[in-house]
Amino acid sequence: MFAIFFKMNKFIYYSLIVIGFLFTSCVPTKDLIYLQSKDDKLVNEPIHQTVLKPYRLQTNDVISITIKALDQKLVAMFSSSESAEKSKSEIGLYFDGYTIDDHGNIRIPVLGDLNVLGYTIDEVRILVEKRLLEEYFNKEANIFVTVKLAGIRYTINGEIAGPGTKTLYQDKVTILEAIANSGDITVTGDRKSVSVIRQFPHGIEMHDIDLTDLKVLQSPYYYIQPNDYIYVKPLKQKTWGTGTTGIQSLGTVITLLSVATTTFLLLNRL
Repeated sequence: MFAIFFKMNKFIYYSLIVIGFLFTSCVPTKDLIYLQSKDDKLVNEPIHQTVLKPYRLQTNDVISITIKALDQKLVAMFSSSESAEKSKSEIGLYFDGYTIDDHGNIRIPVLGDLNVLGYTIDEVRILVEKRLLEEYFNKEANIFVTVKLAGIRYTINGEIAGPGTKTLYQDKVTILEAIANSGDITVTGDRKSVSVIRQFPHGIEMHDIDLTDLKVLQSPYYYIQPNDYIYVKPLKQKTWGTGTTGIQSLGTVITLLSVATTTFLLLNRL
């Protein structure tokens, strides 16, 4: 009786170890859901996003400038090429757009060099319009200038389905849109600690944000900026190599027990 009781206790003991192992090695559902309300006071309450400050241009940014007038022939000489207005590909914008050099300048046909480092898009538009009206045209020409960022280019790496450098042709892009455009974070990616590395005139800053928390909508890093680097860290479950679901973890445990049993039987035969 004592031997049977001992064996039963031993079976229960090992069963509890296996169950505990399964629970600790699986990725909890709460770690996979974006924008959870972790404060009961925020349920059904509007979230006030942080006011998005106008982006200020930095070196290596690419902008597109379109100049129009009543008589388009008058402004043709200020265009780099006809394909610049028609091309929407990244390659086309690279060759036909205006890249800000290391000194903060862009070079426009006829107008020459313009320093736009630290300017907003609207400030560049006003600068170009002012130069054109002062030096080449009068108000009756009805000059119309459009300035846009040549897409928002970012790099994403780590636990993401489609890592790499991407470009979205939008004026504003959230980090969730950037992640969705890259195929979403994998099951083993840490959504609670996504790093955003951002360039500023004074240097580079890195900030971690929790995408499972609804309060991320109020973060200044919720909207990405050109040349942002996004890194998704791995969860501990990946480094353990035990599996991300209960089925996978159970398979790992069964494999380990089989190896241990086989080794034990072989040693007893020696």
